[in-house]
Amino acid sequence: MAAYLPPGWPSGVHPPDSEEFEQTAVTWLLDVVPPDYRLHGVLRRHPVALAVLARHHIAACVRGAREGYRSARTELGGKLPPGGVEAVLEVYRTEGSRLVETARAVDLVGRALRGEVFTPQLGGTQDERHGAQGGRAPEGERGARRERNGKGERGAKGERGAKGERGAKGERGASAGRPR
Repeated sequence: MAAYLPPGWPSGVHPPDSEEFEQTAVTWLLDVVPPDYRLHGVLRRHPVALAVLARHHIAACVRGAREGYRSARTELGGKLPPGGVEAVLEVYRTEGSRLVETARAVDLVGRALRGEVFTPQLGGTQDERHGAQGGRAPEGERGARRERNGKGERGAKGERGAKGERGAKGERGASAGRPR
């Protein structure tokens, strides 16, 4: 029987129960992070560490895209020809969606590298209940996130952070469209 791969599993990464899984996961994760990360052998020797670095890197990219989207009209208005700002916003929407999908895939690969087994579930996927992407995490997880970042920022959809900014659906991703 073929291994179950959850929605969002990256193409090119073999299933976790295959011999090639770790090597394909490392190759894929190295494509997610900046090229200079390839210089550090420790990341190839310890794929879980690479997955953590990739998770932080891609989360920063998502935050950057969201900030760029929010400030594009102010920063670029009057400096681009007609339609230019809208074209830039479309780039942010497209790339923001791609980044969110990549963040979800990085999370899945990282969980598999730590030994999590994915199984299809009735009444929703294991991943949905785990709170990996989309939806709200259980209150305990949201509270732990607030404690970890030390700023009282919640990140869950509709909740406001220290600067009054909208969070990103539990810091795990936005719906298709604009990078929230």
